[in-house]
Amino acid sequence: MATLPAVQSHFPNRPQFQGFMKPCGVEGEAFNLEIQGKIPDEIDGTFYRVMPDPQFSPFIENDPWFNGDGNISAFKIKNGRASFKQRYVRTEKLTREREAQRALLGKYRNKYTDAVEFKIRTTANTNVVHFNGKLLALKEDAPPYAMDPVTLETLGLHDFDGQLPSLTFTAHPKFDPATGEMICFGYEAKGDGTPDICYYRIAADGTFLETVWLVSPVVAMIHDFAVTANHVVFPIMPQVCDIDRLKAGGEHWQWSPETPFYIGVMPRVGATADSVKWFRHPNCFPGHVANAFEDDKGQLVIDIGISPTNVFFWWPDANGNSPSPETIVSRLSRITLDPASENLDITPEQVKTLQSSNSEFYRIDDRFAFGRHRHVFYDAMDPALGTNFPAIAPNLGGGYPLYNSLEHLDLETGKTEVYFPGPTHMVQEPVFIPRKGSTEEGDGYLLALVNNYATMGSELHLVDTKNFGETLAKVVLPIRLRHGLHGNWVDSA
Repeated sequence: MATLPAVQSHFPNRPQFQGFMKPCGVEGEAFNLEIQGKIPDEIDGTFYRVMPDPQFSPFIENDPWFNGDGNISAFKIKNGRASFKQRYVRTEKLTREREAQRALLGKYRNKYTDAVEFKIRTTANTNVVHFNGKLLALKEDAPPYAMDPVTLETLGLHDFDGQLPSLTFTAHPKFDPATGEMICFGYEAKGDGTPDICYYRIAADGTFLETVWLVSPVVAMIHDFAVTANHVVFPIMPQVCDIDRLKAGGEHWQWSPETPFYIGVMPRVGATADSVKWFRHPNCFPGHVANAFEDDKGQLVIDIGISPTNVFFWWPDANGNSPSPETIVSRLSRITLDPASENLDITPEQVKTLQSSNSEFYRIDDRFAFGRHRHVFYDAMDPALGTNFPAIAPNLGGGYPLYNSLEHLDLETGKTEVYFPGPTHMVQEPVFIPRKGSTEEGDGYLLALVNNYATMGSELHLVDTKNFGETLAKVVLPIRLRHGLHGNWVDSA
């Protein structure tokens, strides 16, 4: 039997495993949570979110935050009360590591560094969505894992009854608010290091409606994408993959300052491999998409976070260069493209910065997805708000983005509203909850998990979008939940 790599009985003395980022490893539930303020009785549903939460110390000492096991939290709110449930996704990795009582997975998305061979090595740790009666736990390197929305029991790897054509599935599927259709894709769709993209549309009942295979101009990360009434848009990060580097035990991703920011555009329905156009923008880092739509002239309008530098600083360029984390700034920007144009080079005049603070994790009122939107909500960092950095620094940990506030941008008036949770707090990604009975865009509530570094505990903060600067209610959790990635609100049926 081959000798397995040595592992420690404790997590590495690295920032991504210390302070607030110390792994939680908790499964369980809590009822009748402490609430400060009042949750409106009309709010009835569940906030699902996922965090990378390794159950065993890795044998890759500088393992990134992104490589932890997917641990799903469910916060159920009903009749002004809140309860909490949390369970790991029973991936092949988690199950086999529990049997072995040690870490078996190697580097992030590099199977050649694993201690054993996995059939599906995903951690299912990036997003969780509700579709056709199931939760889907997602990471973009594999098919989803299905879970029971009530019990959080893992139902197994989900291939849509054998219909899934791709080896991979996006962590950011989009949902048509009118039809319930789920629009998806997978990149590296035929395996690690392949340039293939597989695009597919799935009806609300789980039936595949269309599949289109494309070839990317570069093997690189496509973390998020955009959908409009008539088009799909693929923003490609200049984090590139090389199969020979993987086989040599290197990183899956490497920043490529020479590579443009490519934007693929093709018809949403009826496309072929030849339908896609690859627009080119000078090298930069595209983050998450807020929304996209077609204007009155048929132009594509894409609202997306853009940073001039490599946000994923832990994956440097070929010479080992990467920016210092404190220097990285991302801002919501608007790119306007003519899908019929034969000039594929994007000019500075086609890009407009929409807000000034360092921001990410953009959300809208999803009832208005694929069409013109007015309101955007997101995480922001503004040191001038009064965060007590010297007090919280020993507890911060590292390897994750720091945002000390939530912002609401009104694109019609240009006005920005700020919610500041307190001097010892950082915010995670928000979700929007529509106000019951209202059809007005952006009328409702914003809910976000908040890290309190003074108590070393987690809180849910609820904000009324009509009174954005004030805390409507605060749910105090009896646990510390390390920083997560994405989540979604699901109204009760």
